[in-house]
Amino acid sequence: MKRSELRENIFKLLFRVEFNSEEDMKEQVGLYFEDIQEEGAKTISEKNQKYIEDKYKAIVEKLEDIDKEIEEVSNGWQISRLGKVELTIIRLALYEIRYDEDVPTGVAINEAVELAKKFGGDEAPAFINGILAKMV
Repeated sequence: MKRSELRENIFKLLFRVEFNSEEDMKEQVGLYFEDIQEEGAKTISEKNQKYIEDKYKAIVEKLEDIDKEIEEVSNGWQISRLGKVELTIIRLALYEIRYDEDVPTGVAINEAVELAKKFGGDEAPAFINGILAKMV
């Protein structure tokens, strides 16, 4: 599985954080992978599933710090006012920029913009690019 596909799965799993409690997310992780199997999509190897889960958990552990940084540069926009898709993409990208030494900053930003094109609104790619540019 390509890194971009892994990242997309991490995004989809992380997106669920906005709609489920911390306790429910433990179950949601299992349900996410069950849903993939039932849909007949590409099966995810154990190695890739572990990578997705580990990175998801690492991001969740840093969410408080990540959200503070997002609020600092988003010109008065509180986290609660940001679109859920855009917020999730920014969280993932900022985690990669700040904490994941395996992902170059330019790659993290480019991949975030690509996710925004696929899942966000018309203005999402430019918005996300602008926010991430301010952060780096």
